[in-house]
Amino acid sequence: MAQTSFGLLAAVLLLLLVVLAEGGPPKQMKVKCQDRKFPNCYHKDLFCPVTCPRTCIADCNSCQPICVPPPLPPPKPRSPMQVRCQDKKFPSCYHKSFPCPANCPRACVADCASCQPVCTVSTPSSPPLPPTPPSTSGKRASCKDKLYPQCYRQEFQCPSDCPDTCEVDCVTCSPVCDCNKAGAVCQDPRFIGADGLTFYFHGKKDNDFCLVTDSNLHINAHFIGRRNENMKRDFTWVQSLGILFNNHKLFIGAKKTSTWNDALDRLDLAYDGQSIILPNREGAKWEPISSTQGVSITRNRDTNSVLIDVEGNFQIKARVVPITEKDSRIHNYGITEENCFAHLDLSFKFYSLSGKVNGVLGQTYGSNYVSRVKMGIDMPVLGGEKEFSSSGIFSTDCAVSRFSGTYQLDHGSSKEDIEYADLKCASGMDGKGVVCKR
Repeated sequence: MAQTSFGLLAAVLLLLLVVLAEGGPPKQMKVKCQDRKFPNCYHKDLFCPVTCPRTCIADCNSCQPICVPPPLPPPKPRSPMQVRCQDKKFPSCYHKSFPCPANCPRACVADCASCQPVCTVSTPSSPPLPPTPPSTSGKRASCKDKLYPQCYRQEFQCPSDCPDTCEVDCVTCSPVCDCNKAGAVCQDPRFIGADGLTFYFHGKKDNDFCLVTDSNLHINAHFIGRRNENMKRDFTWVQSLGILFNNHKLFIGAKKTSTWNDALDRLDLAYDGQSIILPNREGAKWEPISSTQGVSITRNRDTNSVLIDVEGNFQIKARVVPITEKDSRIHNYGITEENCFAHLDLSFKFYSLSGKVNGVLGQTYGSNYVSRVKMGIDMPVLGGEKEFSSSGIFSTDCAVSRFSGTYQLDHGSSKEDIEYADLKCASGMDGKGVVCKR
């Protein structure tokens, strides 16, 4: 009897211990400072306070653990929406049902031509947007991609920030300034990489820097600028480009200008050392007399703006713009009447880069690229002046140069694999030359 009572008491005590153990406070999580700028705290073990044992971070400045709110629970997944082709002109696809893709489970339409669901900002149940009324000022642009039927051929007025230089992003069905797209180099050089991230590269005035270097494409930029006595760097802008491909040299530059007049053309163009003369008329086109590769330069405005296209290699939109009095006043550039620092605003697309491409902009298209830019600040700056510096506008002697004048397929990539054509990114940035990072 005594033995039975003892066994019963032991079981009760064990049960109490289990209950106490389960009801005790959770184990405090260990956190560490990861910022090397605080050597006294870097990688030091800190433990979350008892008030937030599993939700804290290390504050490197005070070298203390700080409570943070716990993360919100993930939203419940919704089943993808079903869409149907409603166009009787496509009998093999008519009334066929599709689930929306995983990256847009509630926002897609059925493209009857390809008989596939296609992501779009507007849902199929939404009525199509009414056409924008005509306007007499600024440029109008339209979606030209048939894969987005709800936006295809819809016209939009360019934003006020870029009244003459925009395209319609068919994914978002909205106009986007050329300087806000991947591959743009504008202003006090503001770059937008292939990953869509913005960064600045100031370089130095009166110096040349490699923007893109690959086996059959090398692009150098000549920087002009002014020294700001209150800063440790120059204000800089891209004045000209020296482009090498195959055995050809292409030059585009902005002529030095005192007082700006947009009706006067300030473009300077040359191909293999010979000046190019283009009539001041939108649509005027120049092509070399003999070329094994399709090369063309076309005015997309009467003056100061051209589209350069080298078939299968690259496309560049280039526009000569000045520093205005307003810009100078806002940024304290100190521009005088002797020089308005006419420079190039550029938009690049690339058709056959290799995974080993390099350069200030080119590196962002590389297969193993990881951004070195410190994000989360107003003006993220990329260094590397020595790494990208070239001795001349057509020199290929920068430290990261890869140019040989012929396509060289690196291991693990090919011209077919890297042709960056018509890629679709979750960010909404589409098109040739736009890379969706894995």
